[in-house]
Amino acid sequence: MKKQSKSSLSVKKGVKNVKSFGEKSVSDFKKNKKKEMPVNFYLNGIRAGDITILSQAITLVESAKKEHKEKAQEIIKQCLQLSGNSVRIGITGVPGVGKSTFIETLGMFLLKKGKKIAVLAIDPSSERSGGSILGDKTRMEKLSVEKNAFIRPSPSAGSLGGVARKTAETIILCEAAGFDTVLIETVGVGQSEIAVSSMVDFFMLLMLAGAGDELQGIKRGIMEMADLIVINKADGDNMPNALRAKAEYQNALHLFPPTSSGWEPKVVTASAQTGNGIAGTYKLTEDYLKLTKDNRYFTKKRHLQAKYRMYETINEELKNRFYNNSDTAKKIKETEKDVLAGKISPYAAAQILLDKF
Repeated sequence: MKKQSKSSLSVKKGVKNVKSFGEKSVSDFKKNKKKEMPVNFYLNGIRAGDITILSQAITLVESAKKEHKEKAQEIIKQCLQLSGNSVRIGITGVPGVGKSTFIETLGMFLLKKGKKIAVLAIDPSSERSGGSILGDKTRMEKLSVEKNAFIRPSPSAGSLGGVARKTAETIILCEAAGFDTVLIETVGVGQSEIAVSSMVDFFMLLMLAGAGDELQGIKRGIMEMADLIVINKADGDNMPNALRAKAEYQNALHLFPPTSSGWEPKVVTASAQTGNGIAGTYKLTEDYLKLTKDNRYFTKKRHLQAKYRMYETINEELKNRFYNNSDTAKKIKETEKDVLAGKISPYAAAQILLDKF
């Protein structure tokens, strides 16, 4: 094999001592975009904290191509031993509550404390086109230019309530890259919070004051999952409304059953614009983590989350195999015509298709 030059054995800043693979160096792979990079290329880059290579690995994780799935799973397998050491915080709230601004302010606060932050922002995918805006980087201008911050907007891809299909695996890659705090922003409120709680340690619900629906019944299920409710935009003329909303939410939380963690959910006010309340908000996160680690609920929850994701992956894979089966695809069209013609009920049609599969 020819001796490689020093320059051919280097990649972007952050990656050190990356070896050549076979007769092709990393530089050769990077120059030839059509050439598939080997697993070790991604592993070395992730371990060295190379953001470009981390992003490429996440793209593989999100890909639906079979060859990409196989490579992604090998990368994840190798990264598992380097993961699990971060604090995973889920942040959700109604549209317009200021999630992105709040996350940026919280992120900048954490950076000053010496933390390394990864923000996984889930953008809604269009039901018509399948596309998404992916604009969170533009909404977090300050955070996006920080060297110890990584923002990854991902399309929800039709998954439950806006949580990206591969977010849990992306967390593993970010942790392996050295990020000690992972913030997950969801699209909004709804059933997605079930999926959010299956991958985070601490769940934060942002609410607005003065909207006239503070105790709306539809929010009960979401509030029961929240470890902390933050009344955002508590500044200026809105401060009295924020304090009133805080009291109302605190009273409502007293009606809920005790949590499995032993933690009593709190309500605080904060302003992402002024920064007031941000330090107190994170202090409560630290208090929760200390409590749950001391009583071992933290580890128990992560084990339950891993089991939940296993079953969710089985369900997803079964669905994909069903619709991607060529024989089933033909039968679906035929059965659909019978349903529309009133020859058979939708339920009986579904059972026929499942039995055939």
